[in-house]
Amino acid sequence: MNISLTPELEQLVKDRVSSGKYHSVSEVMGEALRLLEERDACGGLRQRIRDQRLAELKAKIQVGIEELERGEGIDGEEVFAELDRRRYPTC
Repeated sequence: MNISLTPELEQLVKDRVSSGKYHSVSEVMGEALRLLEERDACGGLRQRIRDQRLAELKAKIQVGIEELERGEGIDGEEVFAELDRRRYPTC
């Protein structure tokens, strides 16, 4: 099998072999492909986690919207004033 690499990638492979960590170009390429396979496998998990977090965030936003529609909201100025009081208490 022949593989064409950009000059930068070719130099990267040569540098890895020269460092002594790998004994051959084949070892470097094998490791690169193993890492690619691992990343792809983890990518599916990361996507599921992102999807779950997004669904949770959307649910929380919906709760907030429903609270506002029932008049349960708090004025933004009041919220920021309370945060300031907590951050900078008066003596």
